[in-house]
Amino acid sequence: MSALLGGSRIEIDVMESKAYLGLDWFLINLLVWSAVFIPLERMYALRPEQPIFRRGWRTDLAYFFVSALGLQFITLLTLKPATVLFAWTVSSRFREVVASQPHWLQVIEILVITDFVQYWIHRFFHELPFLWRIHKIHHSATAIDWLAGSRLHIVDVVVTRGLTYMPLFALGFHTVPMAIYVAIVTVQATFIHANVRFKFGPLRYMLATPQFHHWHHSSEREAVDKNFSVHLPIWDIVFGTFYLPKKWPDAYGVFGEQTPEGFFRQLWHPFRKPNQDELDQG
Repeated sequence: MSALLGGSRIEIDVMESKAYLGLDWFLINLLVWSAVFIPLERMYALRPEQPIFRRGWRTDLAYFFVSALGLQFITLLTLKPATVLFAWTVSSRFREVVASQPHWLQVIEILVITDFVQYWIHRFFHELPFLWRIHKIHHSATAIDWLAGSRLHIVDVVVTRGLTYMPLFALGFHTVPMAIYVAIVTVQATFIHANVRFKFGPLRYMLATPQFHHWHHSSEREAVDKNFSVHLPIWDIVFGTFYLPKKWPDAYGVFGEQTPEGFFRQLWHPFRKPNQDELDQG
């Protein structure tokens, strides 16, 4: 019946338009981020010897590509359940009060709430064995730069975004501050992985910086399971996981473990049966 009414044709057109939009979005993102971060990393490189096309860049570019093309699907998958399932938990009057606050205040509140929630989500991904098998994909990069931040398993992305956005929709924040937050977290998540040597002085104890997050990716024993915060190191300070010496890490990756390169191999890796060597390491 849908074919007789032309529904099939419409659906094909919609799907094709989404595919083109996703591809355009990928190319625009790649050009913009490359234009910003490649010169920045060349001028202020923490490791000048690290090439632009360093080991693992193809894997990270694949994650960047999939993230851009899957943006609409992932957003729908995570935001819609948050809106439908949790809006009832807070009264409509309270939600109206929250949404009527000045936008700048809502942005600050969103940053504090999301960072607290993400701190614990992130920490659970490190401390629970099955979740760690998923999250260690992000830590498998042995060279860190702006593109390395894209290396996130799809399950990691969906779970983290879904659980982080739930309280925001339940509390009823306005869409404008939400959009500003998304822009902030996108820029910061890219910047804190960048191959830059900025230290930021005393601000590094108040805001997550590249040095702070580089230690989170370090494979050195003393840095393992440290610095879980995305925006505000205060949560790590309060809960005893803060680690920020004056120096920078010497090595990155997963301490005592090896993870295969390649998007599809990493996609399957958390769900396969570990071999004996991996069991011994664990």
